[in-house]
Amino acid sequence: MTSTSRPEIRLVFVFCFVLGLPLVTALPASAQGFGLGGRLSWVRQDVDVVDADSVRFLGLHMRAIGGRAGLELSFDRHTESFELLDQKVVETPIQASLLVRLAQGSFAPYLLGGAGWYRRTIEPLEGPEDSGDTTTDFGWHAGGGIEILAGRHFGIHGDYRFTFLDFGDDDEEDEGFIGGFLPGYKGSMWTLGATFYF
Repeated sequence: MTSTSRPEIRLVFVFCFVLGLPLVTALPASAQGFGLGGRLSWVRQDVDVVDADSVRFLGLHMRAIGGRAGLELSFDRHTESFELLDQKVVETPIQASLLVRLAQGSFAPYLLGGAGWYRRTIEPLEGPEDSGDTTTDFGWHAGGGIEILAGRHFGIHGDYRFTFLDFGDDDEEDEGFIGGFLPGYKGSMWTLGATFYF
């Protein structure tokens, strides 16, 4: 099994947990607090490929939300089998996102941004599972969304994320004044989720 030289996923979880723990303990009593939930995501890995369809992922997330800011950790998974190639492809994106609320109340728009680790494993359908090939890519993401809160303990959210942001685009094309300041991106992600807050 091969892997690129990126931080191990376990270390990422430990780092995000340690980072999120002070945020959870500092949340005011009037905020939503700590929540767990599930989500559906539709991912386009390369927006430059016109005919590429979005791929649906199932996932889980953890949110720690205060009055104006919060932290989200998410884990998604998609598995697809190709019998003619004797291959099973397992994709597992893990994202850590900072959420910034633009308003408070039951209708709360927010901005988000953070880092993502995108793991892809190709293994044979027949044969030992440890004989597969694994790669992990790192990329930044940013976007925005809306959370609708039905009381203090339940929320539904939807958001859109630009993935694999490129802050140092070397293209020679003239993108205009504003386009020269905005980062490029390779992929995109629609997310719809529900969170139960404690």
